[in-house]
Amino acid sequence: MSIWEVILAFVVVVLMLVALLANVLVLMCFLYSADIRKQVPGLFILNLTFCNLLMTVSNMPLTLAGIIYQSQPGGDQVCHVVGFLETFLTTNSMLSMAALSIDRWIAVVFPLSYHSKMRYRDAALILSYTWLHSVSFPIVAASLSWVGFHHLYASCTLYNKRPEDRTQFVIFTGVFHTLSFLLSLIVLCFTYLKVLKVARFHCKRIDVITMQTLVLLVDIHPSVRERCLEEQKRRRQRATKKISTFIGTFILCFAPYVITRLVELSSVVHINSHWGIISKCLAYSKAVSDPFVYSLLRHQYRKTWKDIINKILKRSSINSSALANESHNRNILQLSE
Repeated sequence: MSIWEVILAFVVVVLMLVALLANVLVLMCFLYSADIRKQVPGLFILNLTFCNLLMTVSNMPLTLAGIIYQSQPGGDQVCHVVGFLETFLTTNSMLSMAALSIDRWIAVVFPLSYHSKMRYRDAALILSYTWLHSVSFPIVAASLSWVGFHHLYASCTLYNKRPEDRTQFVIFTGVFHTLSFLLSLIVLCFTYLKVLKVARFHCKRIDVITMQTLVLLVDIHPSVRERCLEEQKRRRQRATKKISTFIGTFILCFAPYVITRLVELSSVVHINSHWGIISKCLAYSKAVSDPFVYSLLRHQYRKTWKDIINKILKRSSINSSALANESHNRNILQLSE
């Protein structure tokens, strides 16, 4: 193994460990908190967490083995199953993020009718579509034997070994990425930009009220006035940062891999194998960023995780005190004898 392959293998190991830990934490919060389970977005987050976990335990280890041994890990049947899962889980993750953006759009733009437009039944229908959409492409690819080990990405994924099927495979790959990556990106941009527009409108209204209040309060202390103006500035930036994070992480993680897959279809451009694995690692990094972007950094999940930790610590302290009392009683009995 070269130094580059050692570094890439180390990166995959780190991604695997962090993704596994972060997504398990999200799952624990979902199982522990009844409030999170009652919320409709919790279904989309649960589906996204399921995809990330399955990707972490199935695809990442085989990519790591592919980097280390520089050959197909396992037999053809194992590789076909993992390649099927890779296509299904990647598409499902993208569509789940699009579903979350639609939910936020309805909640912010149509707050009064949100509970009637986005019910559990509606969320279940959206998830049914994402699963049907996601599973259709790998079924077609598997039936045409377009799944296998790709040396450029050191992983089991979409791959055509027959030159006579090149035209059909190019059309299939273009349609697949258009209806998965591009469609999800368009939905994300449309919905979150609408949310940003509404957020900025509300910030302007709050800013007008704040400035009017500061003008009326002549005797207000300068430090209080400065704090109000700083909070006003932070309020304007908060929504922009969140939406930039949602769209930015999606593009940063998936765009290099998708572009590489499309450029690869051209026989003119030569793609370095190291770049192919790097683009694959960037796609895997979405399983690391999703738990933090959509769940763990939110107040409700932080509070739930704190409650879980406090419950564990309280139980351990009770057990330790019980053991200490038992030991103390045993010592007294020994002394009395």
